[in-house]
Amino acid sequence: MDEQKILELKDMVDKSQNIVFFGGAGVSTESGVPDFRSKDGLYNQHDVQFEKYQPEYLLSHSCLVREPEVYFEFHRQKMDTRKIEPNNAHKYLAALEKTGKLKAVVTQNIDGLHQKAGSEKVYEIHGSALRNYCMSCGKKYYTDYIFDSKEPVPHCDCGGVIRPDITLYEESLPEMAVRKSVNAISAADMLIIGGTSLTVYPAASYINYFEGKYLVIINRDELNIRRAANTLVINDKIGEVFTRLAEISGISLG
Repeated sequence: MDEQKILELKDMVDKSQNIVFFGGAGVSTESGVPDFRSKDGLYNQHDVQFEKYQPEYLLSHSCLVREPEVYFEFHRQKMDTRKIEPNNAHKYLAALEKTGKLKAVVTQNIDGLHQKAGSEKVYEIHGSALRNYCMSCGKKYYTDYIFDSKEPVPHCDCGGVIRPDITLYEESLPEMAVRKSVNAISAADMLIIGGTSLTVYPAASYINYFEGKYLVIINRDELNIRRAANTLVINDKIGEVFTRLAEISGISLG
């Protein structure tokens, strides 16, 4: 780890008053949640049961509607993060929010780990697997309902299908979360981008609304994006970066 870059990051945080974090799957991989595109990600797990399907199809509205049994089996096997615990990346962001500097977390993840770590202002632009609702009447169902249901396809009392409140391929992102995310990024004086390849659109385009002073990119792999003069790039695991940042900043992660 580049200690000089960690010190630069601390200096930027110290000088900023309106920080927004924009994160993706890499934030949760250190907790054991698989990402999508890495060599061990969901898209490269060759399960015999699902091998005839394209990964994107299994996470699509088309699959939910045309082959709901397949969709829900995949969801139950691959999207269950109820027993996963937050890592130090989540904990640091929650602690930074408590100082008043971090104004919002914008996440592409659906695992709820930011909230579990204690973050309060979290904008989930791809929804959450911890919420469920009926596609017909809109009735809400508790977190475990789909996993607890004995039906291959869970149904509401009204007869409608109960689905997780996540944004699938072919679906629009939640309007309220998007609007709040764009507003937060537009107002920020510092934007930290972490654990994301920035290849999923339109979410990745939201960072273009940032006009603040400090842009920080923390990702294992190099990202090909426009960089302003005050851009700091750290190619390392975000949990390890934030652990060290917390240490030198005197922030307890519990």
